Amino acid sequence: MPENKPLHHAWHIDERDYRSQEERRGRRYAYVNIDPTRTALVVIDMVPFFVNANPYARGIVPNVLSIARRLRSAGGTVAWVLPARGDRTPVGDEFHGPEAAEMFRNAGGAGPLRDRLWHELTVGADDLLAEKSAPSAFFPGRCPLPELLQERGIDTVLITGTVTNVCCESSARDAWTLGYRVIMVADANATGRDQDHNSTLRTVYRSFGDVRATPEVLELIDGSGTVRR
Repeated sequence: MPENKPLHHAWHIDERDYRSQEERRGRRYAYVNIDPTRTALVVIDMVPFFVNANPYARGIVPNVLSIARRLRSAGGTVAWVLPARGDRTPVGDEFHGPEAAEMFRNAGGAGPLRDRLWHELTVGADDLLAEKSAPSAFFPGRCPLPELLQERGIDTVLITGTVTNVCCESSARDAWTLGYRVIMVADANATGRDQDHNSTLRTVYRSFGDVRATPEVLELIDGSGTVRR
């Protein structure tokens, strides 16, 4: 298999986890409808540093673009979040090692934010672009995204991007803590291994938000009423 061939996670949530939520709240999913005009697609860290290195990240690009197009057409918001070039810290050097710490510090690239995204991604005229200086895009004081979303009256966030079990999971947790309705898109997040990806999906589904596949998210945006409750 060519190394540059996009890959797709074999994502999975155990039936027992679905049953547990159904017993708790009477339905499989918390959020059975959304208002597209109050919904934001949040795309985390889709920059060359991460996407080049991970065929699973390349594999989610079509789904991210599909949701972005549909949500824009419905009057919603698309927000692209990139890593900021933070200050070098003793803790970072100690934890990662100086060489790796410097590499991660520069992961987001340099120049205009729009130009730093993966080349296949298309930024709309009304899309938001923001930098974060922490794993989470919703950690207070480390990214302007929460304030930008508040200005647009957003109450629901669709979490996508890379990597699933670090920045995407951190963002989902903090978004829930701030009071957002969180939906993690199972086939529009990517990490290096299926087991890491699925562990995060289970954690989010049980404690922080819904986990949906792209076709279901598109139906929610359309308000078709056919998605499973």
